[in-house]
Amino acid sequence: MKIGVPKEIKNNENRVGLVPGGVRQLVMDGHELYVEKSAGVGIGITDEEFINAGATILDTLEDVFATAQMIIKVKEPQPVEIALLRPHHILYTYLHLAADTDLTKGLMDSGATSIAYETIQPDDGSLPLLTPMSEVAGRMATQIGASYLQLDHGGKGILLGGVPGTRRAKVTVIGCGVAGTNSIKMAMGMGADVTAIDLSTKRLAELDDLFDNRITTLFSNIENIEQSVINSDLDIGAVLVPGAKAPKLVTRDMISKMENGSVVVDIAVDQGGCIETCKPTTHQNPTFLIDGVVHYCVANMPGAVARTSTYALTNITLKYARMIANQGVAESAQNDRAFMKGINIYKGDLVYEQVAKDLDLPYTELKLV
Repeated sequence: MKIGVPKEIKNNENRVGLVPGGVRQLVMDGHELYVEKSAGVGIGITDEEFINAGATILDTLEDVFATAQMIIKVKEPQPVEIALLRPHHILYTYLHLAADTDLTKGLMDSGATSIAYETIQPDDGSLPLLTPMSEVAGRMATQIGASYLQLDHGGKGILLGGVPGTRRAKVTVIGCGVAGTNSIKMAMGMGADVTAIDLSTKRLAELDDLFDNRITTLFSNIENIEQSVINSDLDIGAVLVPGAKAPKLVTRDMISKMENGSVVVDIAVDQGGCIETCKPTTHQNPTFLIDGVVHYCVANMPGAVARTSTYALTNITLKYARMIANQGVAESAQNDRAFMKGINIYKGDLVYEQVAKDLDLPYTELKLV
């Protein structure tokens, strides 16, 4: 199979879909690899390293799409990339379709097959291709939130862990999956007073045990969320419903009752966000102010630590890239139930039911030939 790796073009996105080690493995499997010029320059990977791994360097985005059958990316395709997709293409990347009608319709109109990293899901309910980026985003959320609590960044001027004789910052984490747990770990490590909120009482019990009862755990309901959000210095939204739009759990009214200079970080913003006042921002312009509260809502947070993120991601994505290249989409799906769930659009048809429901678009049952 001819496999293409374009240079990412989303704002301040320096990750790349494959590292030279992944290229080398796919070449050894008998495939042809085409990498856009300077695709890895943002994380210090040179074109020469890709060439040494067996790739051919192509000058432009258009060249990569015209040559390749499978396109391996990191972020959802931008309009210029969607315009280059054809029915024979297999797009393998993060998609987050439930939050973007235009993106979904564009991919459907292309006739291509689009496979989402974030919905590949084994029977145990885990999301292995989302996990490494959730770990990164969760850790970054606390780190970033602590920074924006500083006066010079528009915050109220409070140190997350305080010092002897002063109060510690209050941090609320809503959603205690991979991202939320990593946010909690970082907040605990920095000495904050942490409250964790989740719908799963089993998960809350696990967190009590994990952190030796040094955090407050609360069941997710409107009263607990409201009281915790209002009284916190930093609120982190980390709610995830696989493949679906995130529910709005933090309302505008709650935000309006927070102290001026408080901070909210919505990790779930790429799935529509779980905080009502949040909207996607970029690394170039990461924050905005509503009711005196600093909002950080960057939709590709791991892009800020692109080298760590790229290697962590490709450690996981390569397995399925090899599967697609060696067997094709249909056979891969028939042999691997987890992979089948990753197919969001098949030959132009929307085959992921939850996305169809969230966006009120026609759903087609996946039928593989």
